[in-house]
Amino acid sequence: MSAGLTGITVAVIGGDDRDIYMIPELQKLGAYIIGVGYEKADLPGVTLLSPQEAVKRADVLLLPMYGADENWKVRAKYAAEPILFDEELLKAVPLQVPLFIGWARPALKSLAGKLGIKVIETANLDQLAILNSIPSAEGAIQMAMEASPITIHGSSSFVLGLGRCGLTLARVLKGMGAKVTGVARKPADLARAMEMGLEALEFAELAMSIGKAELIFNTVPSLILDKTMLDKVNPETVIIDIASPPGGTDFAYAEALGIKAMLAPGLPGKVAPKTAGKILAQIYPQLILRHLTTSTT
Repeated sequence: MSAGLTGITVAVIGGDDRDIYMIPELQKLGAYIIGVGYEKADLPGVTLLSPQEAVKRADVLLLPMYGADENWKVRAKYAAEPILFDEELLKAVPLQVPLFIGWARPALKSLAGKLGIKVIETANLDQLAILNSIPSAEGAIQMAMEASPITIHGSSSFVLGLGRCGLTLARVLKGMGAKVTGVARKPADLARAMEMGLEALEFAELAMSIGKAELIFNTVPSLILDKTMLDKVNPETVIIDIASPPGGTDFAYAEALGIKAMLAPGLPGKVAPKTAGKILAQIYPQLILRHLTTSTT
């Protein structure tokens, strides 16, 4: 059972379909919700305010998983007009109010730090990342099935990176009958791959084997599939890159080679927004109470 939020005012600033499902769950726990950028949504009991009014009245600020872009614009699918979470707005945030966000860009983190505002990035928290790995894996496999002329069953599928999402993805692929190769750097991850019955490869060995791949799923947020590596990839291979933007693939070079490569960030909110929203509603209450308690002690 999640912690109660009675008496706590939560401002949800921007968001997508997963937030539409999260908000009622927070209301059930007693939270009073202020919505910023939900003019086009039907959310009973939610008070719609401007960003400036919201930050002054809220005990907690929740921004979307992808936060604000390089121009300070917040993702807000249901907003009537753009929302900017910029320097002017940050300066209006009271010091005791924590700001929860999936990924904060360096400029936002730097400015918040100078202003003494507590920023809590949630995307890489184990609880959230492990639970989100389930819809991420299903979504990535769905994309591969739609893009490839072969079945997952019997395919030579490479999973690059065996972290929280990569392990879930490898497990589901293996369950569907794929011949899965797990690629990792850490000895513990390679041992886990072997324990799962996967072919285990170190990244240093990838160039020698990647030509066998029919499907490649990248989870590593650094340039793994560069020009040198892509030259060794079969042109009929499909690449699904689910690492955070800009991903780990040279997409322009892949296109030049005729390789189908797709960047697919934020899959939980796209393919399973209800599940993703309920996952957020499980995780946020405990985080909110923990940080509010810390702020007042």
